[in-house]
Amino acid sequence: MLSPRHIQDFSIDSELEYHWGYASRQVPCVNDAGSCAYLDAVYHEHDLGMLYTFILWAVICGILFLWVLGRHLFPLTRVTAPSKDQLLEDSRPRQNAFYRLGTSIKAFSRRYLLSESLTSVFGHTTRLQILILAILSGYLTIFTFVGITYKTWVTPVKDTPGVYNTRTGLGPWSDRIGVLAFALTPLSVLLSSRESLLSIITGIHYHHFMFLHRWLGYIIFIQSAFHTLGWTIIEARLYQPQPTVWNEWVAQLYIVWGIVAMILLSFMVAFSTQWGIRLTGYEFFRKSHYVLAMVYIGACWGHWAQLYCWMIASLLVWVFDRGVRLVRTFALHHFNTPNTNSAFGLHAPNARMTVFQRSHDGDVIRLDFEHNHDEWKIGQHFFLCFPALSIWQSHPMTPCSVPGQNPKGQNHTYLIRSRKGMTKQLAQLAHTAHAENKSSPTTPIVLSGPYGHSILSDDFYREDDINVFCVAGGTGVTFVLPVLLALATTTSTTSSPRRGLLEFVWAIRRKEDLKWIEPEITLLRKAAGTMSNFRIRIFVTRGSESSPALATTGPFEPSKETVVVDNAQRPSSLSLSSSSSPSSEMKEKTFTIHEPSSVASLSSGNTEHPPLGTQVTEFVSRTVAGPTRVIASGPLSMIRDLRGAVAACNDPGAVWRGEERFDVQLLHDDRLEY
Repeated sequence: MLSPRHIQDFSIDSELEYHWGYASRQVPCVNDAGSCAYLDAVYHEHDLGMLYTFILWAVICGILFLWVLGRHLFPLTRVTAPSKDQLLEDSRPRQNAFYRLGTSIKAFSRRYLLSESLTSVFGHTTRLQILILAILSGYLTIFTFVGITYKTWVTPVKDTPGVYNTRTGLGPWSDRIGVLAFALTPLSVLLSSRESLLSIITGIHYHHFMFLHRWLGYIIFIQSAFHTLGWTIIEARLYQPQPTVWNEWVAQLYIVWGIVAMILLSFMVAFSTQWGIRLTGYEFFRKSHYVLAMVYIGACWGHWAQLYCWMIASLLVWVFDRGVRLVRTFALHHFNTPNTNSAFGLHAPNARMTVFQRSHDGDVIRLDFEHNHDEWKIGQHFFLCFPALSIWQSHPMTPCSVPGQNPKGQNHTYLIRSRKGMTKQLAQLAHTAHAENKSSPTTPIVLSGPYGHSILSDDFYREDDINVFCVAGGTGVTFVLPVLLALATTTSTTSSPRRGLLEFVWAIRRKEDLKWIEPEITLLRKAAGTMSNFRIRIFVTRGSESSPALATTGPFEPSKETVVVDNAQRPSSLSLSSSSSPSSEMKEKTFTIHEPSSVASLSSGNTEHPPLGTQVTEFVSRTVAGPTRVIASGPLSMIRDLRGAVAACNDPGAVWRGEERFDVQLLHDDRLEY
């Protein structure tokens, strides 16, 4: 780029000194002494800025490299080979020092970094996320100001006697902050990817990166705003004569692209706030965010082409994410599927819809279908698209079925609460089909996924002393239900009983909500009746519907069994009527339903949940050995309470002494970050 830059005239025959990411410098300097000193500072500080961006990415890549080494070369191994005497003396697994050190560090970090703080500013996120954001912000703040020459040069304007330019450190500082904004753009795109390279490297669910993506976007916006403001002050006030300098500067193409990029970035930030999403709707935000982001990257390239490498990296990450997503969706619906005459040989399974009508809280739709593909891992979720309604929207849903149970394919079951938008249209579609006398209404489904990671590692099956506490609120039961079914099934098929405690707490608004998962609840009740360390407790937070019966459509009939009801928050004397099930005394201990002592009216808004902190603490106190895992899904308020309770239960000192039950980990539904 040989256009005039920084009062340099490249028409003069002189050598050019290359500077990466910037205009080449004319050497030797042919300007006045003050201008030459200013140019020395400008180019030196730009080179420092580029060095700082390289250091930033070197640190990020170094951390990821060490993470990979730690995961694959030095994994935490809980069990050491015991001697025969140890086996005879105690059948519990032995812990080596390396494992105890690692788990103690994890317990320490959970105790102090798992709870939420400053929710009015950062929303429902952990202290660990805030700490990472603070470290990144501190690095950027330090290296935004380090190395800048804070000095003023007053230089004469060529061919204009008596007129002077004021040159300060504001110019190099504005360039520095702009360079950092460019370097952060690929990281922002990387943090937002669904097909996340970071998840592949670290094993962390991609939704956990959404908090950093959102706040990194705010940082880039602030950097860009200060970069724009700085050069506006320089060109409109400090450089002379005016308005000639300003008019010539703002008319240049690279400045026009810079203005376009700033406008696009402002729109993205405004519409990504809670106010913007409520105003336009989530789907508009998501689609517009994709389009604006790509145009913004192109505008940044047009603004400063010397730093195109950061824009190419951003585009490559985005293309990788989109390309892999399309390939996975195509493979999921093309391979190992029945012969079909649909477009491109794709097969979209038809889901059977069961609607549970509710007069106040919105209908709940249950989807059941079979599709032949590889097994997913318990805890993963799919994005569901309903072509009968729209091909441009998909929603993350966690299947509440266990994979690998059907030799002809995978059974999928989903619970969807009808709110507004697509879910409301889905309920209306089911009601319309039912009105047309269709006994089992269906709708085609397009799947994308699976996404996320397993919450049931091999330890859950190999080591039977792990204590599992499952808690769910409403339709969040889809996340914990496969865990319960898998553990209960594994225990029933093995000869040795499970030693770790297993407990299921489900908070629902009305007792009729049990019909959502009636077949699964029946299986769990039978399993709980045969396992002394497994109990199920249902907490009803509101009264029953005023209508005597709910209208349902679908294949499931209401259960004929009587449920155990506890109006006084204690086991009831009512029994379960099932000849093949265990005794009534056992059922009273393993399956109870707690209803409010005074039935609340449907309009009262009573949404009390069981005291989760007390529940978790009481569960940990009943454990004897083995680590504790709390698996949860529900409203954000429930997750907030659980984070605080789990953090309080972690005791790094006790874990170091070998008391693993104080190694308490929270595994919650990652779709909450979506």
